[in-house]
Amino acid sequence: MKLFNQIIYCILTSALFISSGIADDQSLWLESPDGKLKIGVNLGESIQWSIQHEYDIVLDWSAISLSIKNGSVLGQNPRLLGSEKESVDEFLPSPLYKKREVTDRYNALTLSFAGNFSLIFRAYNEGAAYRFVTSIPGDIHVAWESCNFNLAENHRIIAPYLEPHAQDIYSSSFESLYQYIRISDFDMEKLSYMPVVIDLGNGKKAAIMEADLEDYPGLFLKLNSETRRGFVSDFARYPLEEKQGGHNNLQAFVTERADYIARSRGTRTFPWRAVVVSTQDSQLADNDMAYKLAAPTRIDTSWIKPGKLAWDWWNDWNISRVDFPAGINNSTYKYYIDFASTNGIEYILLDEGWSESTDLMKQIPEIDLKELVAYAEERNVGIILWAGWLPLNRRMDEVMSHYAALGIKGFKVDFMDRNDQEMVRFYYRTAETAARHKLLIDYHGAYPPTGWMRTLPNIITSEGVRGLEYQKWESVDAPRHNVSIPFIRMLAGPMDYTPGAMKNANRQNFRPIFSAPMSQGTRCHQIAMYVVYESPLVMLADNPTNYLREQESVNFITAIPTVFDQTIALDGKIGEYVAIARRKGDNWYVGVMTDWTAREMKLDFSFLPEGEYDAVIFEDGVNAYREGSDYARRTLAVDKGVILPVRLAPGGGWAAIIQPAR
Repeated sequence: MKLFNQIIYCILTSALFISSGIADDQSLWLESPDGKLKIGVNLGESIQWSIQHEYDIVLDWSAISLSIKNGSVLGQNPRLLGSEKESVDEFLPSPLYKKREVTDRYNALTLSFAGNFSLIFRAYNEGAAYRFVTSIPGDIHVAWESCNFNLAENHRIIAPYLEPHAQDIYSSSFESLYQYIRISDFDMEKLSYMPVVIDLGNGKKAAIMEADLEDYPGLFLKLNSETRRGFVSDFARYPLEEKQGGHNNLQAFVTERADYIARSRGTRTFPWRAVVVSTQDSQLADNDMAYKLAAPTRIDTSWIKPGKLAWDWWNDWNISRVDFPAGINNSTYKYYIDFASTNGIEYILLDEGWSESTDLMKQIPEIDLKELVAYAEERNVGIILWAGWLPLNRRMDEVMSHYAALGIKGFKVDFMDRNDQEMVRFYYRTAETAARHKLLIDYHGAYPPTGWMRTLPNIITSEGVRGLEYQKWESVDAPRHNVSIPFIRMLAGPMDYTPGAMKNANRQNFRPIFSAPMSQGTRCHQIAMYVVYESPLVMLADNPTNYLREQESVNFITAIPTVFDQTIALDGKIGEYVAIARRKGDNWYVGVMTDWTAREMKLDFSFLPEGEYDAVIFEDGVNAYREGSDYARRTLAVDKGVILPVRLAPGGGWAAIIQPAR
């Protein structure tokens, strides 16, 4: 049998060359530490790379190059000057993440070429990555970067189409649903942003993503029109002229773009292009590739306080049973502060409306921030402010200095809706300025993260996901989407989905109502999100009056941490269901979610250390299939030998807090 496997291996390795008609001009190979993954690099008329996992071709030979506007193409007719291999096995501290530390184990190959550039390849057990590094004197204009991802077969893929604004094909909120299609059925007129998942068959998946995106435009993917069997790269060109407009005049749409994608230093590293490989879907729900490839932390993090936040906008300020008019005013926000303080919620958010739309230094007459900050500080609650990116950008130092001195804890920055080089620079400049003033940043209207949770962890969360807000105005299949994003969007990093709806509806009863919203799926589907979804800052999206009617649910939600010491993906299948366990100290937290399919599962508690534990469980009520808000709470003694039946209603969920028995 061993000989047979070796023969098959040799045939498949040869097939990597034959499938693209590549002669073995100069080929180099790099193995992962466990020997299961191989990166091939071929140096002929161009530089091409490939990925093989065991006996499966993950990535067929794919050309890569970097074009400089002076006419040179780094990667064309390459002349190799030297190569160097390296093995790394270390732990990366990650105190504001889903685990206390990240194991960083890989083999690396650095190839140095004539023309003042090199390529670094890394082979991990769970994937592969490469990046360009240049040492060109002076400044350069990058005309283009060619990133090809050729597939060996017409695989099924799961990809988010970019949904552009009418003003600019590269402007989007990055909040799409996923397309479950064959690669050949990908719309040739559309782009996709990342991550994108490829179904390799036999339970294996691959995910294309980028990491350490800084001072450079984000990568889009489009169908290779020649082969219809892979992706080629696309980028937003460098913006030359912009016009103010969009939502409340808070956006800037590009009206003219250059014939290049980036203005850059000639000596620099470029973003990583990475492919994650999994042998089962659950591995995608606990993957650290973006964190590993990110630049190291460059700020002091001792002041950063993760936690939960009471949000005003989703519930449209619709509190009741009070003796004042609800709305954007101090009385309403004091009510939110009291709710947060009583329930141990660390922050409240003043969303859009607290200031004049385009002038963040002018509060509306109904808001007195100095009074609110003092009121909140007495109750151990912090205040975060919403800001449109354009007015913030125009007076950034003044705004941040003023409000930090006032006692504000951070900003939710919104409506960037771009990832060209200038906008990417804005993200980093904003976070670095905020860090100097000890301010948190939550990006909305944002592209998915590419590692900033490690580099600048005061970017405590970000959107780049179709979150709960969409259920205010649309009726698409949310539960399927909700059990897709843990395997796809969460590969990129923490996401601000904004869960917590207390009005919960089955498929037949759901209605989008903007001012009195509800969620698709059950109460426990919402509660499980607080375990399943990663975000060091997590919102409670519903209004305090609704929560006060549901104190038992609030007590459970607020007892779940937002950063953890350990994460274990227990089970799952993209678009169908997910089960994740996380540990903080001696306590464990488990979340399970399903699509509109009712399920009965067996939950294996063997992840627990030896000992006896008490579990508080929230599960779908017997009538949850009719009335989404129906749930049952029970307590149970468990240990690592327990295999517990879990019943999920359509659109359902299940959650547990597990503590050592006392």
